Amino acid sequence: MSKKIFVTDTILRDAHQSLLATRMRTDDMLPICDKLDKVGYWSLEVWGGATFDACVRFLKEDPWERLRKLRAALPNTRLQMLLRGQNLLGYRHYSDDVVKAFVAKAAVNGIDVFRIFDAMNDVRNLRVAIEAVKAAGKHAQGTIAYTTSPVHTIEAFVAQAKQMEAMGCDSIAIKDMAGLLTPYATGELVKALKAEQSLPVFIHSHDTAGLAAMCQLKAIENGADHIDTAISSFAWGTSHPGTESMVAALKGSEFDTGLDLQLLQEIGLYFYAVRKKYHQFESEFTAVDTRVQVNQVPGGMISNLANQLKEQGALNRMNEVLAEIPRVREDLGFPPLVTPTSQIVGTQAFFNVLAGERYKTITNEVKLYLQGGYGKAPGVVDEKLRRQAIGSEDVIDVRPADLLKPEMTKLRADIGSLAKSEEDVLTFAMFPDIGRKFLEEREAGSLTPEVLLPIPEAGAVASAGGEGVPTEFVIDVHGETYRVDITGVGVKAEGKRHFYLSIDGMPEEVVFEPLNEFVGGGSSKRKQASEPGHVSTTMPGNIVDVLVKQGDTVKAGQAVLITEAMKMETEVQSAIAGKVAAIHVAKGDRVNPGEILIEIEG
Repeated sequence: MSKKIFVTDTILRDAHQSLLATRMRTDDMLPICDKLDKVGYWSLEVWGGATFDACVRFLKEDPWERLRKLRAALPNTRLQMLLRGQNLLGYRHYSDDVVKAFVAKAAVNGIDVFRIFDAMNDVRNLRVAIEAVKAAGKHAQGTIAYTTSPVHTIEAFVAQAKQMEAMGCDSIAIKDMAGLLTPYATGELVKALKAEQSLPVFIHSHDTAGLAAMCQLKAIENGADHIDTAISSFAWGTSHPGTESMVAALKGSEFDTGLDLQLLQEIGLYFYAVRKKYHQFESEFTAVDTRVQVNQVPGGMISNLANQLKEQGALNRMNEVLAEIPRVREDLGFPPLVTPTSQIVGTQAFFNVLAGERYKTITNEVKLYLQGGYGKAPGVVDEKLRRQAIGSEDVIDVRPADLLKPEMTKLRADIGSLAKSEEDVLTFAMFPDIGRKFLEEREAGSLTPEVLLPIPEAGAVASAGGEGVPTEFVIDVHGETYRVDITGVGVKAEGKRHFYLSIDGMPEEVVFEPLNEFVGGGSSKRKQASEPGHVSTTMPGNIVDVLVKQGDTVKAGQAVLITEAMKMETEVQSAIAGKVAAIHVAKGDRVNPGEILIEIEG
């Protein structure tokens, strides 16, 4: 008996999140939508995950407008999003009224299928989102965040699936975000799920270890109904198996997808050209790497982590961080590494490596995790670490959102007239600082997206005193076009490098300093900490808040600053008791390790 396999393509969301730090713009999606709409996919994943954040933070696009445009351009195809349960698209739990409002607006603006997961696989954190999706008349897909550990067994995953079925889900997805599935383990899990519950089973697996296509075939042979793929020009590595490859593999079999291979190939050629435009976001960590079977770092996290480490001037320490991640994960009770727990574990691992001492600095998110603020840990956490992080504070043993008061009324008041719609309020809710900044810049007409650098031609890099061909860039800034030729590069000295340029034919000399030596608020560098009362940080980042004023009296261990790095916040504490003699930073400043940020006199 034949059984058609249905396909969800991730090209407009997870594929570019995994390979290009989520940077694909709406303008590069819309021209191909007519062909995508004719393929006959079961669904296209177009929204959720990190796309909302990237739209607002980097691309300066309204994510809601992107969704509306895609809905209009894809009238015959289900649109799908990834929703982090009670976390929605942010990095904390939101109150139930925010979850309900967000789901309702996502449905109105075009989402048909909500893939709902919880980073801890704590089904309590899925209930409200599932209920909201069902109330909107849309497809609720309960999701297993697949991982391996002593506490993650087939029996545990089956029990989770049965709970989600009882909650009213329409289907079950196995979300293998890091490429941890192996073919035979996949077959056993799918077979058990099909035997114990009645919902269709979807298989979503990243190809980081080079196994995903084999896993999908084993899943199909054991009863899986749907597979996630990516158009070949954005496939494999930390992305997904190629759509064309899986369609070709199943063609003529009892599992034939029925999709048009020639049409898919035309779409692949389009995205082959598009990918070149985003070369600056390509990461060296997105190819096949079986180390994922040990470090468990998911594809989307790899490319984003590499990009962030590069910006911080610390890319050379990536392998140390990858080795530390499994150790931190064990200390935290083996959470699956999926947003936000992947960022929580990954950032803490980086702090441990950079400081040269484990848990010298503990991020606020790790503290909240250890207190139970994200839900119940799958395994046993390190109690010594928990007490170091939260002291004698009580551990939360209820659904975390039960402790949250309704937020929507306050959010509307806080954002005020900058919000022109309920969607704007929800953008602010997801990311208060960058959301407000986005809405302010939109109001002022000053939204400026990242510049996409053209691809230098082969042999075009010039050298100082040589006869190389100048590298030419044409840059548009606020409607003005500038031609910039890099004609020479000087020798790096004292952390600086001289570049010789011509701008519209006029020669210029520019001195560049590394990004992580930049100090916000002025060109003079802060002095280096040398006394116990000199408050400094161990990691490059930005100041989120200054908690004290000059003249205040502080205790040893008291938090005096909050910094942000890699989307995670950390309290910076005073090492001594005394009086605040000087403050050298303000909210929004960029800071570097070892700089004097606050002076405490004992």
